[in-house]
Order: sequence, then structure tokens, then C-alpha cells
Amino acid sequence: MSRLLTAVVTTFVLLGLWQGYVWLSGIEPFLLPGPIAVIETLIARHELILRHLGTTAQEIVLGLLIGTTLGIAAAILIHAIPAARRIGLPLLVISQAVPVFALAPLLVLWLGYGLWSKVAMAVLIIFFPVTTAFLDGLRRTEPGMLDLASIMSATLSPFRRTVALMLHVRIPAALPALASGLRVATGVAPIGAVVGEWVGSSAGLGYLMLHANGRMQIDLLFAALFVLALFSVLLWLSVDALLRRALPWQPDSFAR
Repeated sequence: MSRLLTAVVTTFVLLGLWQGYVWLSGIEPFLLPGPIAVIETLIARHELILRHLGTTAQEIVLGLLIGTTLGIAAAILIHAIPAARRIGLPLLVISQAVPVFALAPLLVLWLGYGLWSKVAMAVLIIFFPVTTAFLDGLRRTEPGMLDLASIMSATLSPFRRTVALMLHVRIPAALPALASGLRVATGVAPIGAVVGEWVGSSAGLGYLMLHANGRMQIDLLFAALFVLALFSVLLWLSVDALLRRALPWQPDSFAR
């Protein structure tokens, strides 16, 4: 409750400073509307904003689910198979050398203006942090745990022993690292969806903000931006809460 109260007070202080600056400076509304004007627009146009939010939220959630699944599978594959490691690691690095935003026009060209080009954009952004975090966790498993598990599974065939070590030792030990990657991925997931909507779309908060900016409806732009930020924060808090429940043994020094 104390952290929530601190966040609420900080928000109101920042909004007050913003409104005070607008009043004192006399800045034109088409350059910077005050929070009161933004809230009025949010209330008046809430149906329009919520309709576009539904599209963006669908893109973000689908991108997060698909990107996380592909990232986990890729990390396990790269770690378990030497040939995949030799090919996968360089490709993983090269994929980040090419700006993801530069691929947005191609994705729209290949997948169209609909939902899946934005989902693919979100997947590209989410894939790297999940893969690298989980792979790092798999690589840094405690050697003593691996030695003990190898001794206990000495009667198994080499293949079955490798699978058993992966399922029962490496993956559970790497879950905290995966959780960190998921938190990062959740934070950056909206970027892919919104950039994809800017390049080419017919719905979504990014589409709404782009057109509001072109029509000089800056209060509507700020209202859509506020809703996007609020959704992103709530999504991150939800994922963080789920990860805390899924990993109760992971220490949290912030709680002390």
C-alpha cells in the first residue's frame, strides 16, 4: 500500500507540474495540451480509444505468447545441440545487428496491413531477450547439481540422461533467468506492435496516434498515449505477479 500511495502521489505531482507549466507558459494546445484537456478528451472519446486499444492489446499479447514460446524453444535447442549452437548463436547476434524497425515495412509488405504483421514485429523484439536470458540460465547451472544428477542417472542411456538433466536440473535452475528475460520482453513488447501500426495499419493505438498527430488533435494523441502506457504498466505488473507466484523460491530483496 505504501508503494501504491507513493506512485499515486508522484503521478499527481507530475500532472500538477505539467498543468502548471501549460497555464504559466501559455503554450498553444496544439503543441502541448494540459492534462485536464487530455482527460476531457479521454472521457469524450473513450469508445474510440478503447476500440483501438483492443486491437493493440491483441497484437501485444499474441506477440508475447509466440515470442516467449519461440525464445524458450530456441534457447533449449541452441544449448542441447552443438550444431544448432554453432549456427544459432551467430544468427542470434546478427538478428540484433539489423534494426528491427527497418524490418517493419517488409513485414507489412509480406504479411499485409492486418494483425499478423504487428504480431510478427512484436515477436522479433520479444524473441531476443527471452532467448538470451534463458540460454544464459541454462549455461550457468550449478556444476555440483549436474554432477550429482549425472551420478544418480548413471544407469540411463546417454540420450535419456541428457534429457533428464535438461528437464529436471537445467530448466528448473534457469527459470529465474527466464523470468528476468520475460520481464524485459513484457516491457518492450508494445514497441513492436505500435511501430508496426505506424508503418501500416487500419486500427490500433499507434494508428490512432499517427492520425491524431496528422490532424493536429494532440489532446487525442496524448489520451491514446496515456492509455497505451497504462496498459503496458498493467501488463508488466500482471506478468511480474505471475512470475512471483510461479517462482516462490526466488529471493526478492526489494521486499526487505
